[in-house]
Amino acid sequence: MNIKKSSVLTLGIILANLFAFAGNYNIKDFGAVGDGITLNTLFIQKAIDKCNNDGGGKVIFPAGRFLSGTVELKDNVTLHFEKNAELVGSTDLKDYRNLDPFTEGLGIDVGWALLVAVDAKNIGLEGEGVIDGQGTALKEKHILTDTRPEGKRWGLRPFLLRIVRCTNVNVKDVTLKYAGAWTSHYFQSRKINIENVTIRSIGVAHNDGIGIDGCQEVRIKGCDVVSGDDALVFKTTSSKMGCKDIVVSDMKLKSNQGAIKFGTESMAPFENIKISNCYIYDTKNGGIKLLTVDGAHIRNVEISDIVMKNVKTPMLFRLGSRLSVFRKGQDTQQTTGTFENVVIKNVKADAAADAQLTPASGILITGVPGHYITNLTLENIEINLDGKGTKENARHEVPEAINQYPEVKTFGPTIPAYGVWARHARGLVLKNIKFNLANNDVRPALICDDCENVIATDWSLTKTEGSESVVRLNDVKGANISNFKVNGATAEAFIRTEGNTANVVSKNNQIKGIKKELVKATK
Repeated sequence: MNIKKSSVLTLGIILANLFAFAGNYNIKDFGAVGDGITLNTLFIQKAIDKCNNDGGGKVIFPAGRFLSGTVELKDNVTLHFEKNAELVGSTDLKDYRNLDPFTEGLGIDVGWALLVAVDAKNIGLEGEGVIDGQGTALKEKHILTDTRPEGKRWGLRPFLLRIVRCTNVNVKDVTLKYAGAWTSHYFQSRKINIENVTIRSIGVAHNDGIGIDGCQEVRIKGCDVVSGDDALVFKTTSSKMGCKDIVVSDMKLKSNQGAIKFGTESMAPFENIKISNCYIYDTKNGGIKLLTVDGAHIRNVEISDIVMKNVKTPMLFRLGSRLSVFRKGQDTQQTTGTFENVVIKNVKADAAADAQLTPASGILITGVPGHYITNLTLENIEINLDGKGTKENARHEVPEAINQYPEVKTFGPTIPAYGVWARHARGLVLKNIKFNLANNDVRPALICDDCENVIATDWSLTKTEGSESVVRLNDVKGANISNFKVNGATAEAFIRTEGNTANVVSKNNQIKGIKKELVKATK
């Protein structure tokens, strides 16, 4: 036989067999009833198991409201939701299983889920349908018999979607809503694609939107998230696998907490991550919050082209030493991590006047003594703020909070700078920064405390009156302050140095109306 013809014939047989296995399995054919009353857990699982045993294909959810407890997605199975199809979570906690228990950042045991995949490959969700966790109804029923405080009992309530140690995951077009806890959690998985997913998950606490936990080779695009907790959050609840090689774009994010967040659970690295072209609105906490407090290394991250409207605190960057462990018996406590080589650029933000901080501030940057945020660059940033800071506010001492939960309010209630407050930072670059104030604010626009090699250039600031200084440097070793435009401001000094500050350069600054360019405080 001709070898070439034989090879073609063999390939054809292989492809034919693959297509033969890729069948459709309608859950109604396995007994499922879409009346919103019948519990369909076993019927849906039978359809998934049959599809998996036959080599793979699609499990079809036709129009209808299919009530279920925990179902497990398996190799080579895609759940396809037709228009008007709904997978609805039971309101009875006994209908759920926890296939991969762990402890989250507040110390609560969690992991129950409506739809879960563990150690699976080539899986997906697709279509125009909806997965509805009935979170509010689930909670109302739960608290009738569980009288513990909410902070202790919420962990029993199920996530909507959990993907655990899986490869080749595709989630596209579906709507996820009203989870009992986190909406979607992807853990230690590879080759994930999340595209055009709509999330509406509010009504109970801890309704995170998209949670990426120690995953690699991830693409997220075109999603619309409204969440009761963090909208897009990257975590590492284990030290064994970090978040790496991730690209996110074209997102619309609204949150009762943070819009884009790294941490708080942060044991393994966050690296090689790029996020761009996102619209953040009506967010009641931070717009961008990068936090490593459990030993993780944040490095080689770029976030760009971000618009924020009505966000309480635009940015928080934190390196701390909480050093929690989340998977008991599987992990050990880490040492303090690092935060380096992060670029944030092309950001426009309207900061809400009603914020966690009083008065509101734009950007918070803080490591802890001996552990510095390193080579952080903020470029092309414009933030609108309410102002109203007083002289007393300008001298408020911010707690170190070395081992505490990292949150904007942890450092409140007041930050002594209205624009950028930076502490324990090295190689900080602040380029082309603009702050617009609705009201006078006598706090400095920039404060650096225990910093090294600071470059602040090409700033444009609203006229203010009565400030002690526009820039305050305390224990700073090396600072280049140039090309500031603060014409018409009144202040005792443009730059005030305190403590052991040395090697400060001020050049090409437009500071008409300010009494002195540089003042060194006397002890």
